[in-house]
Amino acid sequence: MNVVFDFGAVLFTWRPADLLRLHLPEQADTPERSQALATAIFHHADWLDFDRGVVELEQVIERTSARLQLPRSGLDALMGVIGERLTPMTDTVALLHDLVQRRDRHGDVRLFFLSNMPEPYSRVLEQRHDFLRWFDGGVFSGDVQLIKPDPAIFELLAQRHDLQPQRTVFIDDLHTNVQAARELGWHGIHFQSAQQLAGDLALHLPARMPASS
Repeated sequence: MNVVFDFGAVLFTWRPADLLRLHLPEQADTPERSQALATAIFHHADWLDFDRGVVELEQVIERTSARLQLPRSGLDALMGVIGERLTPMTDTVALLHDLVQRRDRHGDVRLFFLSNMPEPYSRVLEQRHDFLRWFDGGVFSGDVQLIKPDPAIFELLAQRHDLQPQRTVFIDDLHTNVQAARELGWHGIHFQSAQQLAGDLALHLPARMPASS
């Protein structure tokens, strides 16, 4: 079975409202305002183009500052450190490690990632986190100019690694991305916690015979 992980809010923490309260405290001075600002920044076409790798970091900072009348210094500080602020979610990394051990012992799973991640941040993750080497392959959106939930990015990963839809399960924290995978014939798991993921994933993995005594 092929198991495909999203990164943000699945294997790495992603709390944009917290980052905004830290770097733009005047504009994000309440939970409501910080959440609204997070939506205005990170769900806008400018940010999605950065995710897709068709605009540079400096461009998205400049456009966001002008569009939302935000101080350039605060956005520089915010967007410049996001790669470093994406910290591993230990429970999910532990589950990934269990899958690595299963793969290495039994060969009945393969492990991949599919992440909407701008190129500057993906390079930071590769440099800082050795467990990314556990994967058999993967795709960062900024490297291929495609983003989820576009079916093309799922198909690109499948073509590169010969993933058969009926033997592939995709894990993401966003319903829209999970649904996109399902429409291509993949199995999909909406991530909520490592414990929930472990239970749901067990339904898709080949059963292991108990060791004989």
